[in-house]
Parts: sequence; C-alpha cells; structure tokens
Amino acid sequence: MRLLITGGAGFIGARLARTLLARGQLNGQAITQIILADQFPAPADLAADPRVLVKTGPLLDHCKDLAHEAVDGVFHLASAVSGECEADFELGLRSNLDSTRALLDALRSRTEGGAKPTRLVFSSSVAVFGPDDAYPMPEIVADDTLPTPQTSYGAQKHICEHLVADYTRKGYIDGRSARLMTVTVRPGKPNGAASSFFSGIIREPLAGEPSVCPVSPDVSHPVTSPRATVDGLITVFECSREAYGGRTALNLPGLNVTVQQMLDALERVGGPEVRARVTFERNDTIAGIVARWPKGSSAVRANKLGLHAEKTFDDIIRQYIADCQAGPNAAQALKGYKA
Repeated sequence: MRLLITGGAGFIGARLARTLLARGQLNGQAITQIILADQFPAPADLAADPRVLVKTGPLLDHCKDLAHEAVDGVFHLASAVSGECEADFELGLRSNLDSTRALLDALRSRTEGGAKPTRLVFSSSVAVFGPDDAYPMPEIVADDTLPTPQTSYGAQKHICEHLVADYTRKGYIDGRSARLMTVTVRPGKPNGAASSFFSGIIREPLAGEPSVCPVSPDVSHPVTSPRATVDGLITVFECSREAYGGRTALNLPGLNVTVQQMLDALERVGGPEVRARVTFERNDTIAGIVARWPKGSSAVRANKLGLHAEKTFDDIIRQYIADCQAGPNAAQALKGYKA
C-alpha cells in the first residue's frame, strides 16, 4: 500500500506517519511507501526511513505528478492555519482551496482513466462552526449542527468538506471528512493559529517559561490530544462507508474544558510553581476569533466507531509529558517540571 500525507512534515502529519510506519499496515494491507508532501523538510527520522519518500515544495506542484502516480490512500492535512488566513486572505485561498481542488482533480483524473477511486481522509476543523443570526450556534455542536463559519479558515474548511463530498458522490474518490477539535499540547514554538495559546499555556510553563493567555479563564472549547487525533484519522480511513455514516463530515471527539480547568489540571500535574507562570493579558483579535468558536462538541458518529475523548485534561498533560520524556530534547522541553 502506497500512501500520501499532505502536510506530512507538520506535527500531526509526522506523528501520523510514524504511527503508520510502526503499525506497518493499514486496513490489513502492508504499507510499502509513505509520501510526505510539505512545504517544509520532513523530520530527519522520517526522511531516513527507506519506506518514506519526501516531496518538498508547494502542494499545487506535487498534484501535477500525482495524476501519474498510483497511491492507495491519502491523508490530506496540509493547510494554512486560522490566524494566517485572517491576516492573508489570498494565502488561505491558495493553500486551502486551490491546493485541495488540485489534489482532488489529480485523483479524479486517475479514476477517469480507469483506476479505482482513491480513499481520502480530509482533516477539517471545529472552526466550521460559528454563530449566525439566522442559526444560533448551540452550546454543544454536533455532527448535524449547521456550520456557519465566522472566519476565512473555517469557511475554507467547510467548502472543502463539500468538495470532498461531491467528488465522492460522483465516484471520483472515496472521501471522508473528519473535523478535528483543537489539538493540545503541541510541542515546539507557537504557530499562526488563533488557538495556539491552548498549547502555549501548558507547554511554556512546563518548560520553565512564562506564558500569557490572551482570553479570559471562563472561555470554554473542545480540545483533544495528538494521540487521539491520529487514532481518529486512522479509524476514519479504515472504517467502511456504511460505518462512516454518509458523505457529510463527522466530528472527532473532544474534551469540553474551560481555560480555568486547563490551568487547574496544570497545577495538579505540574504544581503551583508551574501554574504561576501563566498570566492573563487580553488580545482583542484572538479573543474575538475564539468568541465565535464552539464552547463544546459531541461526536456521536465517531463514538459509534469506537472513538472517545480523554476523560480529563490531566490525562492530556500527562501524555505530553510522556512524549517529551521519550524524545531527545526532554530536558529542554520539561526544564521547569519536576516529576
């Protein structure tokens, strides 16, 4: 089996690749090669694996080659993030819409040439939901809640969901869209996502660094761990069309928590000294974006596939600590944390 992961050098893409390589198979078929397509170089461990082919550069360029290459499955994760799309409208259109359309058309050309429809999992986002005067957003957004996105990023993700559904209806692909909840704790440096602080208020204090939270402590949002996100993407790929439950996107499970509950968990796991490194200073731009996001979510369809959110945010923090301790830079990542 030959797989393509777009955004494969990113945090979730690389973690997905490592998980699949460790499993060695997907849907009962041996994985012979994973193509990692990204604008940035792949992590060294993946680039050194003989089963990995790295393609660096714009996805639009890679899609031209894809029309002539046989792949058995695609995880489409590549995307400009929320803050970037608000700051640069053209970037969002190019990175999120144009690239997705080019990818789908490359797979369509193979199908029209007689190939079997390629299975594709598209990583959508909880950002497709937002408030609207005609359709007020409920406290808990469900699989069947009407998406009314209030950011360019959310609108682009929603449009791509419909593209994946329509290309599937036409028989060009076997597409499935999974809405990711906010993934935390992400390692490394903050990115351009408006949700970046959900990781920063945990990651930086554990590393002995101060962190400023740009929203109030009563802000509530559904979050999930990197491990649960990768497990969800793989499960959505492997399930049958009947089990997936239609062509519309499904929500992956999330843990509904407030910022205050996250910080309480940080204090329980890391201690008062670690918690004290977080202060509050409102950022109107970020707070305005987050205010239009869901306060919580449910995931009935994903639950039927056996997927469930973590029980507590303490568990998510402990997963992050365990991941750091297993990595080569544990001392740096956790220099402010004492077990």
